[in-house]
Amino acid sequence: MIALIGCIVCSSFIFVLFKVFPKYNIDTFQAIVFNYFAATACALLFFGKELNQIPSNINVILIAAIACALLFISLFSLMGFSSQKNGLAITSVAVKMSMAVSLIAMIIAYKEPLSILKISGIACAFLGVLLVSIQKKEKSDSKSSVWMLVVLFFGSGLLDFLLNYTQKYELNDWHAGLFSGLGFFLAGLIGLCIIIVQIIKKKMTFAFKNVIAGFILGVPNYFSIYLLINTYQTSDWNDSTVLAILNVSIVLIASFIGLLLFQEKLSLKKGFGLMFSILAIMLLYLAT
Repeated sequence: MIALIGCIVCSSFIFVLFKVFPKYNIDTFQAIVFNYFAATACALLFFGKELNQIPSNINVILIAAIACALLFISLFSLMGFSSQKNGLAITSVAVKMSMAVSLIAMIIAYKEPLSILKISGIACAFLGVLLVSIQKKEKSDSKSSVWMLVVLFFGSGLLDFLLNYTQKYELNDWHAGLFSGLGFFLAGLIGLCIIIVQIIKKKMTFAFKNVIAGFILGVPNYFSIYLLINTYQTSDWNDSTVLAILNVSIVLIASFIGLLLFQEKLSLKKGFGLMFSILAIMLLYLAT
């Protein structure tokens, strides 16, 4: 439970940082890339002593880490393009609702039992996230690209499931903290190559403040992933329940932060979404 709460707090703090970045003209992509190196530093600082224990399935772990790294970078970049093409609101909905993919995959792959309470809780979670995420229709710069939304929906769900599957079956002989760090390091290398190419082509300008922002972002980002994996390993709850409660809690807290710190308006639709989110957490907790 402590690991889950820590994961929710770290993920919510990331939301605050992304809200603050535009105020200081932070290049979000550069900050994201350098955040990966900060996250790698956290892994080495806290769990570096585990490096002398090389697991027998290191090849499988490396493949999983590369897959996660590619998804980290590609999904983030696609989110940026989709926000411009389709609008931020509908892009946000596609990413947040992707938990449907990972939840269904977990329930089927792990043969998790379903009760009326759990089904009701998951249904309320979807409804709550949907109502909170949907905003007023935005004007996009060009013709919409539905394929981006489809890729984000399934890609984000695949990433969640991949992280879960790896910790469940492949990390028995290696520390989860090091696996997280390895994935972040590879993502950082890929992102750094993209930045260098963009700077050479004069399509991007480097600023040191983006490095600082990235390192501030990297600490909570690292622990959000590490604590999520730790929750999967230590919790008595089914993995699908953990993921549902996590996603709904993050949306709930992020909404309250938006209302309190950023003076966002509470619409009737968002109010119902928050109520369904709270109900979802209660039902899922009772179902465990």
